[in-house]
Amino acid sequence: MATSTLLSLPASDLRTTASTASVVVCITVFVALLCACLVIGHLLEGSRWANESIASLLLGLCAGLVMLLVTRWKRSRILTFDEELFFIYLLPPIIFNAGFQVKKKQFFRNFSTILLFGILGTLISFCIISTGSYFLFKQIGITSLKIQQYLATGAIFSATDSVCTLQVLNQDETPLLYSLVFGEGVANDATSIVLFNAVQSLNLSHVKAMTAIKLFGTFLYLFFTSTALGVMIGLLSAYIIKKLYFGRHSTNREVAIMLLLAYLSYMIAELLSLSGILTIFFCGIIMSHYTWHNVTEQSRITTRHAFAAMSFISETFIFLYVGMDALDIDKWKRSDASVGTTVAASGTLFALVMVGRAIFVFSLANFANCFRHEYDAKIGLRQQFVIWWAGLMRGSVTIALSYNQFSTSSSKEGAFMITNSIVVVLFSTVVFGSVTKPLIKAALCHNWTSANGEDAHLSSLEDIHILFPDNCRTSGNDTSHANPRSSLGMLIMHPTSTIHYLWRRFDDRYMRPVFGGRGFVPLLSSSTLTSPEGVDGV
Repeated sequence: MATSTLLSLPASDLRTTASTASVVVCITVFVALLCACLVIGHLLEGSRWANESIASLLLGLCAGLVMLLVTRWKRSRILTFDEELFFIYLLPPIIFNAGFQVKKKQFFRNFSTILLFGILGTLISFCIISTGSYFLFKQIGITSLKIQQYLATGAIFSATDSVCTLQVLNQDETPLLYSLVFGEGVANDATSIVLFNAVQSLNLSHVKAMTAIKLFGTFLYLFFTSTALGVMIGLLSAYIIKKLYFGRHSTNREVAIMLLLAYLSYMIAELLSLSGILTIFFCGIIMSHYTWHNVTEQSRITTRHAFAAMSFISETFIFLYVGMDALDIDKWKRSDASVGTTVAASGTLFALVMVGRAIFVFSLANFANCFRHEYDAKIGLRQQFVIWWAGLMRGSVTIALSYNQFSTSSSKEGAFMITNSIVVVLFSTVVFGSVTKPLIKAALCHNWTSANGEDAHLSSLEDIHILFPDNCRTSGNDTSHANPRSSLGMLIMHPTSTIHYLWRRFDDRYMRPVFGGRGFVPLLSSSTLTSPEGVDGV
């Protein structure tokens, strides 16, 4: 019956039906490969030399090789995706979950150092990679790239992927180091993407002395406006859920409104030509600080695991696709570059990545140590090495930016840069990622534990509390006055902790009564739930 019905269709409908069936088969195979990645990653959980990212890349390479054999060396990918897929569907859940799960107490306690690495360090790396590739590529015979493409290359290869390192570090044993690596990673991704967008918006047909200033001004505009948009939408979600009590009728509505508003923040930012990644990252931080505490207990558990699962699947998807795309014969033919040229270009890019990161990590870490007065809170040489190593791997953001910049170009230069991006990602993830665990364990073999833990940055926040006049109590005619110089001295000696304390006072007095948050009990919640890992108070 099915065959006779199919044969009775017009020729155009037959082609459409066959195409649909082919897509269904390809999607089925790709989803099966994703499941295989999850299973293999689980089996490799305790492995010394491998992790899920490496497993996904290698499985993608194997699947690509099988596709080449089946199609007689015509194509290696099961499915072909537009580069917009990465930015519209895959990157948002990855970055949002990073903001939603971030350990905010540690993140904001080390906020100044994280910004130093994540913003200033990324700018230094961007300048070194852009300038170095501009001069060194000409030495190996690559002269057809334009200035904007060199700047885009600097932004693309400034984006790090510290997943392998974070899988090794223990945030209870090394809270300072874990906080710095994680915080610098997400700040670095956001900064790289903002830099990339700023480069795209510049008119570099006539390079002048003001070009660098315009680039920096565009970067600041995108950074602060994108951040403000994410904060506003995060606060809007908290206020709506707190006032309307969706949990009275359905916890599904609570989860859905959080998910949709987070994605809406990203799309609005893209519509306004801002950085959607930066917007959704800070939206995730605000949602975890306010919105998450306003929903019912069931919704808290659901959102925590749902967002993490979506992020995990997206990252696995990207690594699997990159593994298959590495064997794309057409792309390698279109690049029209010899093996020696490709190896030289990829080696040059990775050498610039290593040098640029070494320059800013070791210099900025020692600069930050000048303002860390507690000896145990200083970033030692071993910890500086781990931070440097953590940022050598390249991953999903590098691939997404590379596809966005070069895949629309049918020229051989575009194909050449994409193949080099894939080579760098494969080499850094497989080779460097495989030795990350034993190397970091050897570097931290002395079982170092930072004093910058939950309550160790100062002996107590009460040391700050007693220095502010409005915290003194008046009893009868006895009035206690704090010394303003002491307040200023505490701000100078411990700026991050002091600002953190002032923010807590402002948050408790003005923000939480309006937007809810920690301590707010939803209408149907029988008890409050202890904050999940990463979703703690600030």
